[in-house]
Amino acid sequence: MAGNNDVYFVDGVRTPFGRAGEKGVYWDTRADDLVVKAIIGLMERNPSVPKERIDEVAIAATTQVGDQGLTLGRTAALLAGLPRSVPGFAIDRMCAGAMTSVTTTGSGVAFGAYDLAIAGGVEHMGRHPMGFDADPNPRFLSEKLVSGDALNMGVTAERIHDRFPVLTKERSDRYGMRSQQNVAAAYEAGKIQPDLVPVAVRGAAGWGLATTDEGMRPETTMEGLATLRTPFRPHGRVTAGNASPLTDGATVSLLASSDAVAEFSLTPKMRMVSFAFAGVEPEVMGLGPVPSTEKALLKAGLSIEDIGLFELNEAFAVQVLSFLDHFGIDDDDPRVNPWGGAIAIGHPLAASGVRLMIQLARQFAERPDVRYGITAMCVGLGQGGTVIWENPNWKGKK
Repeated sequence: MAGNNDVYFVDGVRTPFGRAGEKGVYWDTRADDLVVKAIIGLMERNPSVPKERIDEVAIAATTQVGDQGLTLGRTAALLAGLPRSVPGFAIDRMCAGAMTSVTTTGSGVAFGAYDLAIAGGVEHMGRHPMGFDADPNPRFLSEKLVSGDALNMGVTAERIHDRFPVLTKERSDRYGMRSQQNVAAAYEAGKIQPDLVPVAVRGAAGWGLATTDEGMRPETTMEGLATLRTPFRPHGRVTAGNASPLTDGATVSLLASSDAVAEFSLTPKMRMVSFAFAGVEPEVMGLGPVPSTEKALLKAGLSIEDIGLFELNEAFAVQVLSFLDHFGIDDDDPRVNPWGGAIAIGHPLAASGVRLMIQLARQFAERPDVRYGITAMCVGLGQGGTVIWENPNWKGKK
């Protein structure tokens, strides 16, 4: 991409992520209200951007029913106080929903159709469990297009362990423990809080304020992880300690063209270099980021050695480890999820892609020695998604 058609990630915010279910902080909060709160927070942080100049609002959700239905991008834009002239739409690519919101609206910026766009996602997994009320075509099974349990993400993770015996439960547990420790350290250092939009919540004890992610377990130990049950098969390797918890939350980002950056005196946090999605066998959907990353690198004319920071969605530890092994990266490489990831923070499906971008953007600001970073994730039904970003703070930039 060149000239005035560069695509910039200007800003991103998210709600704190809450545990799904009756005991979670958002049990009595609507999904669309989480998005609305995030959009309001995003616009308040960028007062120089006129609301009427937003060209598109794309909001993703995996289970588009109830308060996650009715063309979320449009309804959330109206509820957030954007003018009626601002259009919007909804997206579903399961876990990569928000990532696809960004790449789709970013493509509109690159084409010249948009100058400013809001892109994000939401998932209220307590209110809307994944696949709830869906009616998969019976031919998927009768024609053996997919295995009957390919929609069970935990089973697909167990299958990656089966396929690659070197990916042991101990490695997964150690990765999960390190994710908890890294998130705790990032919170202690104040790295994550600046991009959280507090949400007023109502519970049994009355009104409160959600200000931090609810799923963190910094006290996690290898000894404790070894005792957790394996819900997806007897004597399995996937547990609650090496997988992301069921989570509620919303994320949004602001994308802009070069012209908009100049017109409104914006300071971009990242520039989109390339992106790619790829398909794999649904039964081992966690392998998806491998081909999508290879594809994105090829399109960008880069190699994996050019990447200085990785934000990989930790749907399951084994899924991240399979990516690292493929590319010859150590389990504890400091370039990978330096502030931890979804095992500790949570993975509200369609919202997670922009969380990865928010964290990468903030790391870019601290790391002028790094030119390129990647956000990547696996996707249900056998897909992977990858976006490559350039750091505008790179000290080698001419």
